[in-house]
Formats: sequence, structure tokens, C-alpha cells
Amino acid sequence: MSATSYSGVVSQTKLLGSNLNCSTHRRFPTSCRLSEGSQDLEKSTSRVFLSSCSSTSDKKNGMLLGRSHCCSPIEKRNPVGQTFCSVGVCTHSGVDVESNSHATEERIGVLLLNLGGPDTLDDVQPFLFNLFADPDIIRLPRLFRFLQKPLAKLISVSRAPKSKEGYASIGGGSPLRKITDEQADALKMALEAKNMPVNVYVGMRYWYPFTEEAIQQIKRDRITRLVVLPLYPQFSISTTGSSIRVMQNIFREDAYLSRLPVSIIKSWYQREGYIKSMADLIEKELTIFSKPEEVMIFFSAHGVPVSYVENAGDPYKDQMEECIYLIMQELKARGTFNEHTLAFQSRVGPVQWLKPYTDEVLVELGQKGVKSLLAVPVSFVSEHIETLEEIDMEYKELALESGIENWGRVPALGCTSSFIMDLADAVIEALPSATAMSTSRNTSEAVDQDPMRYVIKMFFGSILAFVLLLSPKMLVAFRNKLF
Repeated sequence: MSATSYSGVVSQTKLLGSNLNCSTHRRFPTSCRLSEGSQDLEKSTSRVFLSSCSSTSDKKNGMLLGRSHCCSPIEKRNPVGQTFCSVGVCTHSGVDVESNSHATEERIGVLLLNLGGPDTLDDVQPFLFNLFADPDIIRLPRLFRFLQKPLAKLISVSRAPKSKEGYASIGGGSPLRKITDEQADALKMALEAKNMPVNVYVGMRYWYPFTEEAIQQIKRDRITRLVVLPLYPQFSISTTGSSIRVMQNIFREDAYLSRLPVSIIKSWYQREGYIKSMADLIEKELTIFSKPEEVMIFFSAHGVPVSYVENAGDPYKDQMEECIYLIMQELKARGTFNEHTLAFQSRVGPVQWLKPYTDEVLVELGQKGVKSLLAVPVSFVSEHIETLEEIDMEYKELALESGIENWGRVPALGCTSSFIMDLADAVIEALPSATAMSTSRNTSEAVDQDPMRYVIKMFFGSILAFVLLLSPKMLVAFRNKLF
């Protein structure tokens, strides 16, 4: 297979040798390449547009940078089929893909899942709408789920001005798409170096290129086996879970996709390559301090509401704590015995989120006399607004104001060689377990289609909507937007 379908368009790339070397930058990592070796592997990679539609850069016509936006995000995301998990890898029960009467060339695909981010300041409000319209982000009672979009509109309109300020401070948009494309390039090259030619696709949850678009390209390319690799080390129903439910919903409705063998790597925080890569970055940053042994290692992870963990059984908190333990054990094995702590950032809304909170812990550490601190964004493998603005700007300023004198921050893994190589190994290990997804509907969807239940939801939901829309806060938000 000489052509690889991606989420965008790149120029030809020359592969040299068998080892992956990537130079990374704190803000915008550079492209990855294979080097070191006497033999040149003359291979070219190219990207195929995400649609057969004609390409244009005019977003008003539904296009963006050569990719078609013919597919819009799907609203229902209910899991289907029985899932079997072992060591972070999930396969789904079902029948094998029917083979043609003649021999068919095997086409292996890898789908990278990520959050997505606005490319420009004008994209911020619609990006936030997509985010809050996800029922895995704002979990409304079943009776009021038809209010999901109106509520998302309300929240996105009110939060957009502040969010725009944040994105403006890091260059006017999120670098997540660019970095994820580079990781896709690097993973493809790493797999080819391991004698596994693949098509690598990028699917974003809340912005272009959407997961739906990537899946349609997978179908057009007639992929015969697929490995799904979320770029979230730890599993959460609000990240990996949400993307997988979108994928399951699409596969269930398509005869070809429903028979496609799929293996989902649900989490990979415990992999040796990931742990060692994190330890490498931490060790490197510690050497910058004048007294490395006195530095507090401060792990900051994205938070989730407590209800996700306590009521919905989200394993995120347990996996995060185990991840920190494994990283610190690796550091201790290397002779690094610094103190460490874990806190959770990025909480929004009035509900209780996982504690302790990053901002509160920074103040407490300053009051306790901690003078040197190294921030480690442990739940992020790419630089984006929560590392570049929230950690590098907001939390750094707070730490210095609280008495911490020496501040450092470990960069996200990006295209780090050992990290990409470990992801390639994870794909290879997961591929043999790929099986087809089930196409059966679950009972919750059948309940949603009951006419009487729909009428009851509309009646009581309309009353709630009337109350919400007339609240002073909501009226102010819309007045500010309109005027």
C-alpha cells in the first residue's frame, strides 16, 4: 500500500533508517522523521482528502483545507454490542467481514481519536457548542435530554468571549490539529519501519476533521482491519468513551462497517514505553533547576465531575493515580526520589469535580514553603490550550504569586521517539484481536423511541426550558451576544 489516508494533505516524506527521531518544541512540535542508519528506505507518504467532494478552503461551502465536511456530528452516542476488554484493549463480538470471491488485499487502518480544537477565533463558539452538546460532557436526565442543544447554545455563547481570549494568547487557535497530524505521520512511519504498512486516520470529537469524516474515509478506502487508538492515556467516559460511542453508532448503521474487524485500545497509561517516555522528560527538565533534588514534581491532570466516578463508574481517577505511581516508581529506579503530588485542573460549572484542584494546591504549596516546582501535564500527549495557556500562563502566575520562586514545565510527549514507537507496538499487539462489532440496538434507544415517553418529555422539558431561558443570567448572556 503506497498511499495513506490522513485527515489532511502533506508533502512527500523521505524515510531514513529504522529508528524514529523527533525534535519537539514546547509550543509547536516539528515534523517527525525516521533516521539513523546506512540504508535509505525510499518511501513516500501522501494524504488523501477526507471526501470525494471537490476541495476548497471556503468553510462557508462546507470545506476546510482540502477536506470535506459532508458529515455532521451525530448526536446519539449509545454503546452497542458486547465488549470484551483485556489489558486496555477492547474487541467487539460479531461476525467476520465477508470476503470477496477473489483474493482481497489486506488494508490495515489505524484511527487516532482526539478532542479537537478551534483553528481560528471564529471557530471558538461553534467548537464549544459541539463540546457541550455532547451528552457525555453534560449529562442531563433522560427526561430532559432534548434540551441538550439549546443548553449547549446557551453555554457556548456565554463562554465564548473568555475562551477567545485564551486562544488569542496562544496564537489565535489550537495547535492540536497540526500536532495530531504530525503524530499520525510519525506513527505511520514507525509502523512501516516495523514492516506493517498502514493507513492512519485522524478523527476529532468536537472539531474538524470529525470522527464521522475519518470513518467515512475508512469505508471508502475499503479497510479490512482497523485499530482504534484514542490519544488519551487514561480512559474516561467523557473522552475515549464519548468518541467510541460515536463510532459504534455509525458502525451499527452501516452494513460494511458493522462487519469490519476492529480492535480498540481503550487505555495505555500502564505501557512501559509511555511510562519511560514520561520519566525521560521529567528527568530532563529537572536538570534545569539549580537544585534538582529539591524540586516538587507537580502532576496536573484534566479533571472530571465526581459524579462520573461515583455514579457512572468512570475508571479515570483510579487509572490516573496508578499512572502517577508507575511513573514515580520508574523515576525511583533511576535514582530520582523527589516529592510529588497530583491535582486536577480545568473544572467548569457548579458541580463538584475531582479534587484536589490544581489552583488550590499551588497556593497551599507556596504557603508550605515549596520554592521549586516542575509541572507535569500527565493526561495530555499534545500541546493545546490547557497546557499552553492554563498551565504555562494562569497556573505559573498563580504559583509565583504564592511564593514559588522556580517554575518549570514538562512538555507534552508530542512526537517523542520512544513514545511513538511504543504506540506502534501497541497497534501491532492489538491487531490480532480485531473482531467485528455487533449491530444490535440497546434497550435505552428503544425507550427513546416510545411516543408516549416523548410526549411526556416534551411537556415537562418545555416547562424547565421556559424557567432556564427566563433566568437573569441566561438573559444577560444572550443580550451580550446580540448587542
